[in-house]
Amino acid sequence: MAQCVQSVQEFIQDSFVPMVAVLCSEDAERVTRKNSLSFPELLRPFCRLTSEGHLRDPNNQVVVVKGLRISVTGINTRPPQTPEMHRLLSQAVSVCQPPEGSPANVITAGDYDLNISDRTVKASVPWYSDWKETLTQLSSSKYYTATTPWFETYRENFLQSMPASEHEFLNHYLACMLVVSSCEAVPTEQFLKLSQEQHRIQHSGEYTHPKWFIPNTLKYYVLLHDISEGDEQRADSVYEDMKQRYGTQGCYLLKINSRSGSTGADEQMPDPWSQYLHKTSIHNPELYEESAVSNAVENNIGAEEDGLDPSIRDDNETHPLQLDQPTDAGYPSNNASQSVNNVDMTRPQKQASVTSHTTPTPRGTCLTLNDHDHIRQFIQEFTFRGLLPHIEKNIRQLNDQLVSRKGLSRSLFSATKKLFGGGKVPEKSIAELKNTAGLLYPSEAPELQIRKMADLCFLVQHYELAYNCYHTAKKDFLSDQAMLYAAGALEMAAVAAFLQSGAPRPYPAHYMDTAIQTYRDVCKNMLLAERCCLLSAEILKSQTKYSDAATLLIKMTSEDSDLRSALLLEQAAHCFINMRGPMVRKFAFHMILAGHRFSKAGQKRHALRCYCQALQVYKGKGWALAEDHINFTIGRQSFTLRQPDNAVAAFRHILINDSKQSAVQQTAFLREYLYVYKVRNTHRHHIMYNLRLLLRLTGMYSTSCIMEALTLFSTGEKQAATHVSLDQEFDRDLSPLWRELEERVVAVVNRGAVPITFQPSQCCLNSQTDNLRYPLAVVEEPIIVEVVFRNPLKIPLALSALCLLWKFTPKDFSDPQGNTAGETITNEKASLKETMALNDIIDTQVIPEFTISPEETKVARLKLLPHKTGELHVLGVVYNLGTGEVDNSEGSLAEDLMCVRGQQNLEIQGPRLNMTKEEKTSVTYGPDHRLDPIITPLMPLLEVFFINFPTGLLCGEIRKAWVEFVNVSAVPLTGLRVASTHPEFFTFGSAASDLTPVTPTAAEHCSAYKTVAMPPSVEIVSLVSPAAFGVTSGDRPVVAEIPLSQGVLGPGEALQIPLWLRGPDREGVHEINFLFYYESTEKTAKLSHRVLRHTAFICASRSLSVRATASRSNTLHSRERETEERQEGEEKNGSMLVFVDVENINTSEAGVREFHIVQVSSSSRQWRLHKCINPVGDKDSKLASRERGKLCFKATRCRTEEATSEKYTFADLNLGNEQIVSSTTPCADFFFRRGLPSEPRRGGVSTGGASQIWRQSGTDDGVTNIVKKCSEVELDIIVLWKAYVVEDNKQLILEGQLHVALQTIGKEACSLSQKEDAQSIAISRIRPTSEDFMFLTFFFLLFSSLCMVPVTLTLSNCSLAQVDVIVDLRHKTTSPESLEVHGSFSWLGQTQYKLQLQAQEVYRLSLKACFFQAGVYNLGTPRVFAKLAQTSAMCETSQQSAMPALIIINSV
Repeated sequence: MAQCVQSVQEFIQDSFVPMVAVLCSEDAERVTRKNSLSFPELLRPFCRLTSEGHLRDPNNQVVVVKGLRISVTGINTRPPQTPEMHRLLSQAVSVCQPPEGSPANVITAGDYDLNISDRTVKASVPWYSDWKETLTQLSSSKYYTATTPWFETYRENFLQSMPASEHEFLNHYLACMLVVSSCEAVPTEQFLKLSQEQHRIQHSGEYTHPKWFIPNTLKYYVLLHDISEGDEQRADSVYEDMKQRYGTQGCYLLKINSRSGSTGADEQMPDPWSQYLHKTSIHNPELYEESAVSNAVENNIGAEEDGLDPSIRDDNETHPLQLDQPTDAGYPSNNASQSVNNVDMTRPQKQASVTSHTTPTPRGTCLTLNDHDHIRQFIQEFTFRGLLPHIEKNIRQLNDQLVSRKGLSRSLFSATKKLFGGGKVPEKSIAELKNTAGLLYPSEAPELQIRKMADLCFLVQHYELAYNCYHTAKKDFLSDQAMLYAAGALEMAAVAAFLQSGAPRPYPAHYMDTAIQTYRDVCKNMLLAERCCLLSAEILKSQTKYSDAATLLIKMTSEDSDLRSALLLEQAAHCFINMRGPMVRKFAFHMILAGHRFSKAGQKRHALRCYCQALQVYKGKGWALAEDHINFTIGRQSFTLRQPDNAVAAFRHILINDSKQSAVQQTAFLREYLYVYKVRNTHRHHIMYNLRLLLRLTGMYSTSCIMEALTLFSTGEKQAATHVSLDQEFDRDLSPLWRELEERVVAVVNRGAVPITFQPSQCCLNSQTDNLRYPLAVVEEPIIVEVVFRNPLKIPLALSALCLLWKFTPKDFSDPQGNTAGETITNEKASLKETMALNDIIDTQVIPEFTISPEETKVARLKLLPHKTGELHVLGVVYNLGTGEVDNSEGSLAEDLMCVRGQQNLEIQGPRLNMTKEEKTSVTYGPDHRLDPIITPLMPLLEVFFINFPTGLLCGEIRKAWVEFVNVSAVPLTGLRVASTHPEFFTFGSAASDLTPVTPTAAEHCSAYKTVAMPPSVEIVSLVSPAAFGVTSGDRPVVAEIPLSQGVLGPGEALQIPLWLRGPDREGVHEINFLFYYESTEKTAKLSHRVLRHTAFICASRSLSVRATASRSNTLHSRERETEERQEGEEKNGSMLVFVDVENINTSEAGVREFHIVQVSSSSRQWRLHKCINPVGDKDSKLASRERGKLCFKATRCRTEEATSEKYTFADLNLGNEQIVSSTTPCADFFFRRGLPSEPRRGGVSTGGASQIWRQSGTDDGVTNIVKKCSEVELDIIVLWKAYVVEDNKQLILEGQLHVALQTIGKEACSLSQKEDAQSIAISRIRPTSEDFMFLTFFFLLFSSLCMVPVTLTLSNCSLAQVDVIVDLRHKTTSPESLEVHGSFSWLGQTQYKLQLQAQEVYRLSLKACFFQAGVYNLGTPRVFAKLAQTSAMCETSQQSAMPALIIINSV
């Protein structure tokens, strides 16, 4: 519970003080009115005694009276009116508000920091580690809670305005001051008149009010002398006469007004009256006008609340935790056509009408400090010489009367002791007593005399005797069942027991509980019950019994007074927060209840304060619905109090969070918010663009900006280059790749060096790009900004007139100085007419309607079109926000009543800096300039279209497409180049290539190759230079220059050129990146070039697998000499055999039926294919699915005139009737663009007679290099094929080529990349006894089912040691050799042989093979194992496989 400035004892003593009445003559009133004060007001600041008073009790014991205060008031015979008292109390609470602008102080309770009022003290909860220390601080602090001055003001005014009652005498008048001016003609006659008037008021019976303590009221005669006007000698003589007439203790001469009001005006005199009179005077009419109690009683249910229509108000719907459905009069109703002007605008008029009275009137202007001392001395003389002796005398008289009437002992004090010594009479409970609240005692009744004596003792601080008298009276009243009297005696007995010095007995809280229950339930007197509750709660709080105090305060809340209930609930909330273990949530809950009752009582400011304090507890703790309710109420109260900014903030808080309210409730919240926002801006001189955060931007970092025109969409077979678009996701790994491609092109353009000032092109900027530099945009090209909005509500939001806000500074970049060409302009606060004029500089796109569905994240793309060069800054977005409930029949969205203007600023935070030590130890962010483009002069703009560009290809397939270049700008372009991550994927052809047919339509059914009709024959040889195909070194050409007519593509011109594509050698999906580079014919300083990006995805399917092996003649030495004699002249330069194994590995994925090998070509500087050894007629080889074909060719060295280090020799061996010229485009292009052959693996051993490696220590490296040099071939095989595909019931013919690079004799090369098996060291060599080529042909007889062929296997021991050999003829199904077995054959006879070979011995083993069907077979399947005979090794070493020994079995 909030503490007051006074202690509990001081508060109770000031609540019950002796009452003194005042009767003044007219002249006396005139004298005091010079100071703008009445006589009681004049005395009020001096009514507390500064010295002690003394009196004696009936036992002649001295009673010390300390700090006594008396109450001096004028006589008011009119009975007090309850509505008037309620109005005064409500006014007192209204004018007492917490000071605005005071520093915020915080009470810490647990994990809550509560901003309560004007004191900063810590409190904690037991579950925190430092709670003991905190509680120690609390217990040692005198004022450890925040005060609530409005409650103290209410309590003081309530106790002072308590009407006098018959059952107690505490607020009855004890004395009456009769005040007459010394200026009267006959002052004594005036005193007589006033005395008669007082007697008439008290004893005539005409007036029921005021009440008088005793019949013989003390009359004190005061002669008031005005020093500035009156005759002082006359005043002294009159006073002497008064002392003779009334006695020295019954009169006083008071001299005031020592100065006139005009003299000494500049002298500042203290004003002690302000702190007393402001509590009952209205000095702030504005606050009072806002109180709804000024025209109605607090409990008037029909009174308007928050501007609501009384006809629709329902008490059952006013629970503080229930969201109010009815709206204020100033709020939008369900009728959307209600005008904004319906807001009550009478309050400003009322405020203007009372502002003239707000200036406080100066008081005491005619009084000096000496006059203040005179008044203070007068009060002291009156109290000590008049009032206290009068009270002492009456206490003795009452004691004597009671003793004589009851026949008790000398003193009532002694009698009560005897009574208390006996047994106690059992008291009846309230429920057992009958209702005798209306029972009245006569004024002479002994019970009332006891009560009167107890009240007198209580007023003069004789609490022990007062308690005894109250206790005695309580028993008598209970015996008579006079419940009102009994409750009063119980109440004061408890207070007197608490105030006794030394605390001889504990505070009887049950007395107070019984008194409250009796007042409330039996007597139906809520005023007395409330007074009793206030006193008891203060006492319990002083004893740190906060829980009991809170319970008591909550019990006193009722429906008869909203103001009282609100104040008591607030105090109960403070009790919860001040417990040893603070109950923070109970504090917040009861603050909400208090705020609700304050609102019903018309105390809007106090209601708002309570809700704001409760919000501190509920905010951010997961109490979503409670938090929404509190914010909603704060918004309404703030709007009612004409605080539109706070109202907008509260309503916005409801809408920006992930609300758990229903869609209907959110709709109501949104309409309230929009209405408040619109009303606020309506009453201002300009539009306020601060409707923020209702729509969430899903992170400012997601804002993207594109500096070029969007990519055109593809239509039909015409596919536009993808370039960059806002639909593409940023790939951090792909960004360095584009940078590298651009650097390569720039290096080529600048003769191999990249300029220092080079910066990669960035057309699309987002949070992941490098935004430290200012981006460059081109005049007359659109700038598109993508903003992501998220609607957190469950209702749709309708935006209209959505556009960008910008600031632009024109600059002329043709000027080397770059001086500003104009002032900075913006459209932030531009009117409609100004916006149209600004479109000539920056054309701003406006989206007319933009609807966001409930809880939807939606992208808005806004466009700016600059028409001048300069610096542009995008500031934010602006829009009209509506509820999304517009009827189409009523017009556009902008005409909706609930449609307001809002703005979202695009304030983007750059990346955090973390380079230097200072940056690492602090939080520093770099700049982000993605929304600050520099508008450069005109530049060319290129668009690229691909025609008949495939999405799927077979591996090695050749496809001819077309590419179209269009210059869509107003300036020409030049220097067109293209770079790609896969240069082997495409070619534009050589400069000398034949480009006919020149259109895509004419080339639709033509072959991609250049073909010549020619039957199979000997090879056709041609020499080609790589430079003719753009290859100037060993590397593949990464950058290709695209030929333009006269090197320039003019504005609006288009160019179509063919593009040959080759399917990747690996199957799968391949990402092909193209970068098109171009420049302007006029060089500019800001932008040197532009690029266009394109990404194509190609799905490659399996086609053919080609393996090739080169072998020399394997004839023995004797035969070699014979053969050399028979060789022809053309073969003297050397020859070798080339075996080509082609397998169809396609699985009919692309509808391929069969492949045809139409031609095999070779390309080398040293070798060429000479002829095909096993031609099959004049037809090309046909391979169905999973079939393999074997081809054998004889290769010879190039002639002397053909062998050159610069040119390549192309030899074509066609297997059909049509020759493909492999030395022209596109075959030669793709050959030169192929991947570089892999280097031979170190330690690899090749087969062949000249490449044997002897296992001898100390072998010379020069001999090894010579052997390796003799084994090098460097012969490339090109296999050209056709495939027949069925698609849409049509047969298509596909073409392609595969490359195999033969580098070493005897080492197999494959068109597919694969790992080579490690080869072991050779010990022996298997040599068949065949001639130069191993093709043997046998014929099956028609009547025979088997074919048996004799085979001789020659084993040669190449070492100088004895070797044990094992020959295994069994087929090994898991060996790679088994894959070369076509058909079925078997070795006859023994399947395993064990032999021993002597040093350098040659042994011939005769074998026999049996074939079951026609086909091609490899006889080189026997496995040979060898080991040295002298070693003890248990396993033999597997020898290298022999070269293929093929045999063809034909059917007859």
